[in-house]
Amino acid sequence: MKQQPFLGSYETQSHMTGNINEPLSTIYIMEMKLYRKTMLHTHCVTPVPFTKMYTLEEFASGKAWSPVKRENPCYFESKGTMKPESQGGETKHIKITVPERPFIVKEYPIGNPRDPFDKNLIERQIDERFNGFDFPNQIAASVCGPAAFFYCLQKDRPDAYAQAARELWRYGKTKIGDLIISPGEGCRHPTGIFYYDDGRPKIAGTDWMTLAGLRDSENTVLSFDALDSPVAGITMWQTLTEWFEKAGYERIFSNVGITQADIQGIRDLNKYKEQGYKVVTSINDGLLVNSTNKTTLPTHWVVWDGLVTQDSNGYISLELYSWGKTRNWIKPKKDLQFFINRFFGGVVFNPLK
Repeated sequence: MKQQPFLGSYETQSHMTGNINEPLSTIYIMEMKLYRKTMLHTHCVTPVPFTKMYTLEEFASGKAWSPVKRENPCYFESKGTMKPESQGGETKHIKITVPERPFIVKEYPIGNPRDPFDKNLIERQIDERFNGFDFPNQIAASVCGPAAFFYCLQKDRPDAYAQAARELWRYGKTKIGDLIISPGEGCRHPTGIFYYDDGRPKIAGTDWMTLAGLRDSENTVLSFDALDSPVAGITMWQTLTEWFEKAGYERIFSNVGITQADIQGIRDLNKYKEQGYKVVTSINDGLLVNSTNKTTLPTHWVVWDGLVTQDSNGYISLELYSWGKTRNWIKPKKDLQFFINRFFGGVVFNPLK
């Protein structure tokens, strides 16, 4: 629709659409510009389109709006009549305020050259993710579960991923399908050092908002308010499954648990991966290169990007996503028993449409 007037209640008019055969959980992104009509001209007052994410069900049921005024398409203006110069003129002072930016690090406040939530920096990171040049990377934070979720979302719906990140930056919260991400005060104002001594970030601002924000939204007692919050970052498989399902993913199969899976469990997941499903598995990170973990307990979430294979020497390979990259992360020259001892099954989902 183009330049259609609002109803008296500020609601948009109803318009017919073509037949839509998608599930009601399908995520759509609304894009809207506002215009102000004067006697002689029509002016666009939102040169950058307003965007917001809603499900098809929310659109169909008239729920595609927010009770918070600034989270809807809007602009603000002041009205008044000034005295003309012939009558001495008049000066009026107008105070303009903007809401405080939701995410601020005490050690790197707004204006600091190392501010991890600087608007231009965040936009650049989001653009790189949207175009697939980069992927979620928790680096020094204990948020591998959220990283697995957002990696799948970015691969399936990069537009929804980008919109969620932008809404978190603007409003400090977002909603992906039925999944509400609304981190607390501590997570939105984290403390600590965000950079290594050589200047590399310990976590990107976009990843803190999305990954730590998602994990903190689930914590009612513990707050994820610093990079060294390991307890607050542990994700159980029930919680991870719930994130996917609330966002619109359909769970197809699960053999995840606290005990090691067997060879049949690997075969089952290989079968689903071969058919194009999302396979998210629980492992001990000692399975991966560069890890020095000697235990055999579940400590890490990864996403399969290939099948578990075994070469002529019996050594295992698996292309998977972890730590921001997709590669064969399995330690070299490790056999099937080494793999099984550090593998705890997984959850299979339909890709998100």
